[in-house]
Amino acid sequence: SVGFKAGVKDYKLTYYTPEYETKDTDILAAFRVTPQPGVPPEEAGAAVAAESSTGTWTTVWTDGLTSLDRYKGRCYHIEPVAGEESQFIAYVAYPLDLFEEGSVTNMFTSIVGNVFGFKALRALRLEDLRIPTAYVKTFQGPPHGIQVERDKLNKYGRPLLGCTIKPKLGLSAK
Repeated sequence: SVGFKAGVKDYKLTYYTPEYETKDTDILAAFRVTPQPGVPPEEAGAAVAAESSTGTWTTVWTDGLTSLDRYKGRCYHIEPVAGEESQFIAYVAYPLDLFEEGSVTNMFTSIVGNVFGFKALRALRLEDLRIPTAYVKTFQGPPHGIQVERDKLNKYGRPLLGCTIKPKLGLSAK
């Protein structure tokens, strides 16, 4: 029988693409990365791009079922943080096809959901995010405006807050 050999991948080979020119439709993220000792900044940036998009640490048989190039995140630029030793800004571009339309939850789960405990990094922080107009247009927004909500609640002249009532914090249902 034909099997597949598992092996740890070098993310830089696939996900670090300094020649990539960003598109108006890409979601762009800037991450502050502090690589573990011995991990080059390009590998750290590529690891973030991989782990927050299509990457996995091993070879899997499903890799051949779809075009990785269409869906993968790309670390397209790395620059050192001025005055900070071993810190870099890794710029990552994500294609819109990677995300479910109109879902902030899906977008943030993908971009920042699984990368913060990544072993190649000592520290990671999302510094900036550009969401393109093409993606923003997929959000339907509320079915009606704030005035309708205020009229329904008969509450005016103050903020409207929504929260979960937690009796263990001393709040009652009243």
